[in-house]
Amino acid sequence: MKKWPFFKKWRFSQKKFLWLIIGAAICILIYTFWALPFIEASKKTQEEIILKKRVMLKYKDYLQNRKAVEEELDSTLKQCEDVQKRLLPGETAQVGAANLQEIIKGLSEKDGIGIRSFVIREPKEIDLYSKVSIQIEFNPVNSLLSFGQFIYDIEHHEKELMISEMDILVFNLRMPNSFQGSMAISGLMKGTKTKEKRREG
Repeated sequence: MKKWPFFKKWRFSQKKFLWLIIGAAICILIYTFWALPFIEASKKTQEEIILKKRVMLKYKDYLQNRKAVEEELDSTLKQCEDVQKRLLPGETAQVGAANLQEIIKGLSEKDGIGIRSFVIREPKEIDLYSKVSIQIEFNPVNSLLSFGQFIYDIEHHEKELMISEMDILVFNLRMPNSFQGSMAISGLMKGTKTKEKRREG
C-alpha cells in the first residue's frame, strides 16, 4: 500500500514535538530540583555574607567605642584619684580640721613662724566636699622671706589648702619687716553627705 508523504511528515513532526515536550519537561525538572535550589542557596549565602559584614562592622565600631570609653573612664578615674589624694583625711570635719592643724603646725616649724593659737571654725558643705578651716594667730615675725615661704608652702602643699583671710599688724611702718597677725586657712575633705549616702547604700 502506498503511503502518502503528508503522513510521513506529520509523523516526523509528531515525534519531534514529543521530544521537544520531553526535553522541556527534563529542563523544568533540572531547573526545579537542581538549578533553583542552587540559586536559592546562593542568594541565601550572599545574604548571610552581607549580614556577617554588617555584624563585623558593628562589632568593629563597638570595639572602637569601647576603647574610647575605657580610655575616658581610665582618665576620669585617674583624675578622681588625684583629687582624692589632695583631700584632707578623716571621717568627720573635726578630724579633718585636726589634720589640717597638724599640717600648718609642721609648716610653721619648718619656716620658723611661731603660732600663738589655733581656732577651728565651723565646716561648710560645698557640693560633694566639706570645707574645714582653722584660724591661726602668729607671733611677731622679723623675716619677710620666712613668712613668704610659709605662705608659699601652704598654697603649694600636696593637699588642697588655701588662705581665705589674712590680717597683718605692722608695728612700725618704717620697719615693715616686723609684724604679726592672723590668717584663716582652709582645706577640703570628703563631704559628710556623700559618706551618709554611701552608708545608706
